[in-house]
Amino acid sequence: MRGRGWIKALRQDEARQARARVAELERDLIAATPQGRHRRFEAGHELRNAKFRLARLEECISEIPEKYRR
Repeated sequence: MRGRGWIKALRQDEARQARARVAELERDLIAATPQGRHRRFEAGHELRNAKFRLARLEECISEIPEKYRR
């Protein structure tokens, strides 16, 4: 059976992926490429969702006791 240390590592990996996705979406919104209005709207919506997910992951990670952190 896997313990809290494994869960912590899993959540940290998810957070790392979420941060990378947030950065990618922010670059897409800032880029001067001629994206359609609908595409920018979708990227903005996805960015809000990714930031919310990242905040929840960081909250989850912070609640795991220190002795289980890497």
